[in-house]
Amino acid sequence: MQEFDAIRPYSDEETGPAIQRLVNDPEFLDMIGRFKSPTIARWAPALLRAFTRRWLESHFGQYRQVDDLQARLSGYVGELVDSTTTRVTSSGLEHLDKNSAHLFISNHRDIVFDPMVVNYLLFQNGFHTTRIAIGDNLLSNRVFAEMMRLNKSFVVRRNMTSPREMRDAYMTLSGFINHSIDTNNSIWIAQREGRAKDGLDFTDPAIIKMFYMSRKKSGLSFADAMSRLHIVPVSIAYEYDPCDADKAKELETRARTGEYTKAEGEDTSQIMKGLTGFKGHVHVHFGAPIKDAPENAKALSERIDREMHANYHLHASNLVAFHLRGVHPEAHSTPETVSDTVVTAEAWSPAEMEAAEAEMERRLEACEPAIRPYLLDMYANPVVTALEANSDAEAPETVRE
Repeated sequence: MQEFDAIRPYSDEETGPAIQRLVNDPEFLDMIGRFKSPTIARWAPALLRAFTRRWLESHFGQYRQVDDLQARLSGYVGELVDSTTTRVTSSGLEHLDKNSAHLFISNHRDIVFDPMVVNYLLFQNGFHTTRIAIGDNLLSNRVFAEMMRLNKSFVVRRNMTSPREMRDAYMTLSGFINHSIDTNNSIWIAQREGRAKDGLDFTDPAIIKMFYMSRKKSGLSFADAMSRLHIVPVSIAYEYDPCDADKAKELETRARTGEYTKAEGEDTSQIMKGLTGFKGHVHVHFGAPIKDAPENAKALSERIDREMHANYHLHASNLVAFHLRGVHPEAHSTPETVSDTVVTAEAWSPAEMEAAEAEMERRLEACEPAIRPYLLDMYANPVVTALEANSDAEAPETVRE
């Protein structure tokens, strides 16, 4: 694996030393301290730092293997999930083989919680956890970089300037992903660069093409190479997005000025808000592995998208936003009446609809008027794509393809 040293996660041999670096890192100790005891962190930071170091050493200092560390952390992940959601549910896991590696291609709402909830559900149901693709922009924070590489994360390089540098980076990434699947290590990767802030989940064909780059010279056809990856489309649906107002503000700024510049520490702030903020009900759908991939990246991207959209769990918050977008004074567009056949995992009661409407109005009132249409869009758009995907599913096979 030396050819992948620049991007791969830590190995078992590197796990112990990485844990020791974190246990002795003041920045990491302060972060854990603020999370566990914010009041003491404010008034007695040095004392809390010493206590946190001893606590971490006693609970995690003995681990030398990644799987053992993840098993130990699973309880803390469960506590975090329980404290920030009303419930987490899943569907589709029955289609997956626990003894096979899969390439999970997921829609993308949150920097850390998306892959975390996927791995949490896999672990709880007896599957091996995945290696996680993360952008190198998230590794500017030294502590976060250590934590992520300990947690099976590998690096996707961004913002490259020369075509040659881009080609080499994508070739390495393609090689690592294919090598991982070949050696029975599952992968999680977002369907496109960056979070879908507008609620529109569409796969970038360039990512699909990247998967094939390292296989091309072998003579393997595109369809055969993609089928061997056991691609699983994943739909992650949050009832509420802790970062919705921040995303809406960014979209409005881009629309008004043509650009958006992140503030210093914004990525870290978004990570913490996404992890600790309230999400309501979170549902994850795992599609069936694609065994008969089409012959080109565009067709495969569209197939992945249809699977994601058709099985996206629509919450009452989505339907409320869809209706509000039709009557809200600053809304972007007026939708048609929503169909009674919208596919969801459960029906909405009148009480649920009233509660969702009150919560959506509260969130809109907390926003500046200019960003309200963008906030509505991110909740309403999944209804649009779900209706379109399920309409396609009802059409004859020859029409769909």
